[in-house]
Amino acid sequence: MDKYSSFSALSRHEVSGVDYQVLARQARPTFVIVAPHGGGIEPGTSELADAIAASDFSFHALEGLKPRGNTDLHITSTRFDEPMCLALLAQSTVAVTLHGERSDDEADGVLVGGLNDELADRIGGALAREGFDVRTPDDPGLQGLEPDNICNLGTAGAGVQLEVSRSVRKTMFESLTPNGRKHPTERFDAFVKAIRRSLASAER
Repeated sequence: MDKYSSFSALSRHEVSGVDYQVLARQARPTFVIVAPHGGGIEPGTSELADAIAASDFSFHALEGLKPRGNTDLHITSTRFDEPMCLALLAQSTVAVTLHGERSDDEADGVLVGGLNDELADRIGGALAREGFDVRTPDDPGLQGLEPDNICNLGTAGAGVQLEVSRSVRKTMFESLTPNGRKHPTERFDAFVKAIRRSLASAER
């Protein structure tokens, strides 16, 4: 159960710039890459989203900055209503969201969901070719099929949700600490490049 049911509730009790920060930039309207649980909430997800977006696609992240207890800042994807995120979603055709699945089991790999089956298959195939264990989530809570899930709130009404297991994220950085995440590995680069290729080909 989330501590806060909405961003407005979170912002009334947590301090911007101390407990959390919101990152956002606008680019081409085709895609927006979102990490709703970035920073210390689901470590590594905002770094991945930022790198995937680069200067080509819009980007948004809510990052936890606390030394501990960042899970308090988790707002579930069907209730995630940070205003800058909603504004970017309203101006973007398709959203791709990055999440950190909590399992340390390497077999969990990358779970691909969302209502945009075509793009999900394209991204999943690209990641599989880079050696990532790509799966369709069995847990309904990880499938991203709800119409009000932020991955499906772009103007097309269908996006992609990527759940990256903790064990896989560990291979992408020197460590999942704030300092360790400043040092991405070759697996980080492979993941980012695979998704960027998928998005570029989908734009054609």
